[in-house]
Amino acid sequence: MSEIVEDLQQVKHNIAVAAKRAGRDSDEVKLVAVTKTRGLGEINEVVDAGIINLGENRVQEMQDKYGEVSSRVNWHMIGHLQRNKVKYIMRMDRCNLIHSVDSLRLAKEINKRAGKNGRVMNILVQINVAGDDNKFGLKPEETIEYLEKVSSFENIKVKGLMTMVPYVEDTEEVRPYFRKLKKLFDRAKEEVIPNIEMEELSMGITNDYEVAIEEGATIVRIGSAIFGPRQY
Repeated sequence: MSEIVEDLQQVKHNIAVAAKRAGRDSDEVKLVAVTKTRGLGEINEVVDAGIINLGENRVQEMQDKYGEVSSRVNWHMIGHLQRNKVKYIMRMDRCNLIHSVDSLRLAKEINKRAGKNGRVMNILVQINVAGDDNKFGLKPEETIEYLEKVSSFENIKVKGLMTMVPYVEDTEEVRPYFRKLKKLFDRAKEEVIPNIEMEELSMGITNDYEVAIEEGATIVRIGSAIFGPRQY
């Protein structure tokens, strides 16, 4: 067994243990393997080991890898998305979730391009729960109004919320941010806004995914815990 597959199995084990601590079923948590800077050999190794969800930070990298990886894989756009790159996403049918929608202008562009391609695009709304100037995302207090605005867009479907929190050594420091997003998620669900489906909570990366799961994450985005340190 290769080191990558061993690390993948360890991550899956950690997910199961974290879910159990929170009284949850590990099946509630979707593992997205983040392939930024990774070669096709590494990617195909995790796909052969059972990974069906891959995440990319850059549209160009996704395009380069898209046709070279098994067609059973679902692609997730997890990085900051520029409006002029949306058209390329729409041409990749198996890219079926954009995690990083952080403005009305971007949502409008996705809606327009999805319509032209005969698609309804699933999206998550990115929330900057930490108020971090280095991160993208809406302010938490803007969320409900934003959801009400995009609910009328016919070619996008809001599936939930996403956040990125600051990197810290002690992951307990970011627990309040995850908890805050879960509360916001629950509130949005209670609002019962038409065309808004609060199903997914994308939060947690390599250094903090276990805490994120304890606080309600349904999607975790894991790169270096599976593949090792990033290759630049």
